[in-house]
Amino acid sequence: MPREAIVGIDDLEKKVTYAAGAIALLLAVLEFVKPTKVIVTAKPGKGNVCQSGFHLVSALCTKTNAAHLSSYLPQVLAIVIIGAIMVIFAVKEKRAGVAMCALLVGLALGTVGFAFILLAAWLIIRAFRLQKYGDASFAGSGKRAREMAQAKKEGRSYSPPGAPKTTNPSAPRTANPPEASKRYTPKKRPRTKKR
Repeated sequence: MPREAIVGIDDLEKKVTYAAGAIALLLAVLEFVKPTKVIVTAKPGKGNVCQSGFHLVSALCTKTNAAHLSSYLPQVLAIVIIGAIMVIFAVKEKRAGVAMCALLVGLALGTVGFAFILLAAWLIIRAFRLQKYGDASFAGSGKRAREMAQAKKEGRSYSPPGAPKTTNPSAPRTANPPEASKRYTPKKRPRTKKR
């Protein structure tokens, strides 16, 4: 399998990445516009009495405040920027970049981002199958694995379809070994004749 096919992405992976980029943008917008609240807790005073604005909830005084924009804006910007970079990597057909960005978006989103972590794992597994079996699909790689096992069992070498054919695989190599370096190779001592 050529290196370009392994490090690049195919049409299915590209479509899934575009959809994931759109979902990341949508989740970032939803994260930005949803009302975010912060719960502040404090210990009650004497006689389980709370300060003004606090309410007693299971032995703690709690108060709900609206979160400041500065507290969640960096997360939203990170999701938007990394999601956009992921789409750019998809356009350039770079599998490693897409997988890394999907993993980062998944970590930035928390529990909701588990789907992005699965996307990164799916891309890595497909690259492994392409490299080892020459086919990224489950059915194709399974078929090739069975053919390779059968060939090994019969004691013959397996060459996947589409691989370049060699004329004589048992022909000896004709390349000359490299010459010894004068700088690093120690000088040979002259042999002495035994009597």
